[in-house]
Amino acid sequence: MTKFLLAVHVIAAIVAVGPVTVAASMFPPAARRALAAPDDERALATARLLHRICQVYAVVGVAVPVFGFATASDMGVLGDTWLIVSIALTALAAVVLGALVLPRQSALVEGTGDRRATVRLAMFTGIFNLLWATVTVLMIVRPGSTTGA
Repeated sequence: MTKFLLAVHVIAAIVAVGPVTVAASMFPPAARRALAAPDDERALATARLLHRICQVYAVVGVAVPVFGFATASDMGVLGDTWLIVSIALTALAAVVLGALVLPRQSALVEGTGDRRATVRLAMFTGIFNLLWATVTVLMIVRPGSTTGA
């Protein structure tokens, strides 16, 4: 059962978190293009699409910690420091996405924002991506693990 849960956890991370990190990273430049050319429907459509991808995959991304907890429980590592740190960083990444990235994307798509807003959004997106990269490294390296990884 552990292998199945781990496989679903990893696949969910790739399928759900991957698109959010890429689309969120692509959004600020797309929003800048849309702001620079307000009559360019294609630029605005691109920004809207990237925002929609972020919204949908953020919801799908809930499967990652759900299967992560199930996997960790099955493996008996819920109390390990590397996992607790990963859980905290995952929660922080979710807060950054839900409270800082998605609302700012929405504001830009709705036409309330300027170039400076895209710069701040890019910073928050970078923080979100860095948090996920750190969690990924912790999941692979697992400091203190006896598995030899």
